[in-house]
Amino acid sequence: MAANKSGMPANEAGPTMEDIARVAGVSTITVSRALRASPLVTDKTREKVRRIAEEQGYRLNVSARNLRMRRSYSIAVVVEMTPIKGRPMSDPYPLELLGGITQELTTAGYSVVLTSKQLLDTAPVQGADGMILLGQGTHGEAVRVLQKSGLPLVVWGAPEDGGSYVVVGSDNRKGGMSVGRRFLGQGRRHLIFLGDVDHAEVKERCAGFIEALDGQATVHIIRPRAFTFEAGFDSIASLLVKKGRSFDGVFAASDLLAMGAIRALTETRLRVPDDVSVIGYDDTPGAASFVPPLTSVHQYLRDGGVLLAKKILGMVNGEVVTSEMLPTELVARQT
Repeated sequence: MAANKSGMPANEAGPTMEDIARVAGVSTITVSRALRASPLVTDKTREKVRRIAEEQGYRLNVSARNLRMRRSYSIAVVVEMTPIKGRPMSDPYPLELLGGITQELTTAGYSVVLTSKQLLDTAPVQGADGMILLGQGTHGEAVRVLQKSGLPLVVWGAPEDGGSYVVVGSDNRKGGMSVGRRFLGQGRRHLIFLGDVDHAEVKERCAGFIEALDGQATVHIIRPRAFTFEAGFDSIASLLVKKGRSFDGVFAASDLLAMGAIRALTETRLRVPDDVSVIGYDDTPGAASFVPPLTSVHQYLRDGGVLLAKKILGMVNGEVVTSEMLPTELVARQT
């Protein structure tokens, strides 16, 4: 077979990856990695391989590669939450998780298929190599729906009794315990937990909270209709109408719920934290700029996203993968 000026074999079908490797003086796998922008290849080698490929008119045939490998090189990321006016998809959860997931998967040469649990029957989702689920739903309902696909699955949430799936999440129990200890240290003894304990993560936060109190304070659990500012406001406003200020501390399962609770308290001329202390969960960017600045339990969501991606890639590659919890940190501010 004749060669062109650069030493590339003349091939009517165009140059192959092996041809690029021969001219560049590297292995075929290095060419593959360089064309996928893998961090396993140095910048110098990546640029050299790409330059040669461009000069020779080479195009990576992703479809052919995936068919040969019996993979789609895509991961479906399913968001359990239903976007509503008071809790849009632009909130830090799930955006920070998605940022970490996308960073890790694209670096590994995988594409991300973003969807909701209502759209699981689409071709891109059905053809994915695995799934990441953000949120378990009430009583783990969303997990059971996705498990029917038979695809490798990693879930952001909290471990459940009898759960047979891999979970990545924050240590919600310890997060709740840190709030309980802070209230005790402040002398708060009549407390409200504001959150829907049908969700595994919220249930763990509440359990840790009560455990840390060790019977030294009373806890009344209120289940808001959503994880929104409005739901937090309505829950506390209704409680104040029914029972007056019969409590001196509120632990809300999210920052939005906590902010709504504070608004309800201040509208009835109760002072935060003098009359009622309020602590949120998530430590979203808005927590620090809220008035007064909100004390909250910090979650490392971006790190969680990276870990979710690493877990699902391990499962796709046949590795043994186990659940893992990330630490939390109570960030004390002025509430």
